[in-house]
Amino acid sequence: MIGFVGAGNMARAIARGLGEPVYATDAGSGRAKALVAELGGEVMPSNAELFRRSDTIFLGHRPDQLAEVAAGTDATGKMVISMMGPTTIAQLQEAYPGASVVRTMPNTPVEVRRGVVAVAAGGEAAVGLLSRLGKVVVLPERQMDLATATAGIMPACIAVLAEAAIDAAVCHGLDLKSATDMFLETMAGTAELLIKRGGDTLAVRREVGTPGESTVRGVAALERNNVRTAFMDAYRDVLTRLSRPYLGGPVVLD
Repeated sequence: MIGFVGAGNMARAIARGLGEPVYATDAGSGRAKALVAELGGEVMPSNAELFRRSDTIFLGHRPDQLAEVAAGTDATGKMVISMMGPTTIAQLQEAYPGASVVRTMPNTPVEVRRGVVAVAAGGEAAVGLLSRLGKVVVLPERQMDLATATAGIMPACIAVLAEAAIDAAVCHGLDLKSATDMFLETMAGTAELLIKRGGDTLAVRREVGTPGESTVRGVAALERNNVRTAFMDAYRDVLTRLSRPYLGGPVVLD
């Protein structure tokens, strides 16, 4: 069975996406109990017991707890999959000698099996399991922070874009339900269309736009308001935060 050390949002999304009973622990939040109640399995009395009974273990705790969580556990022969952002393969190997360690960066749509999971090179043994959650991309470890900016945080950014577009429609007189349904279905359909076209964003945009007409004017308004600069700044700020050491220091979540 699969074990989850920590049962927060990302762990819950992965567990739901896998859709099978789990072993789980938490630090007293009650989330492990809730996850087991939903999917089946068992709340483990300790991390050591979870490691003993699990073949594959997902680490969903804070990065600065790596040594503390690993203490007293035996991961020999196990697969240990980290979801802990900037924690490196070397740090994982030091904490879990004898284990097959995998560094990943998943995003929350794994819950509906439409997520993206970036895997640091060397962790290919986990690709079969992780492919059940959506698209798996294997990257050099040096690019894993970029994976955080490109996929990890992007559901939140896309949600902000959706909120802004829906609010604009409501502001101009459309009812909330219609605005929400129309925009979200358009977003989903456009994503499918872009995938079908091999990511050719320019072609998809030009198929909608007629020179001088409403689409072109709407896109121009987004450009005037620096939508591209906003994303460049978002990447910069994410990468700046990730460049700071997590282990041994406070983690600020908002």
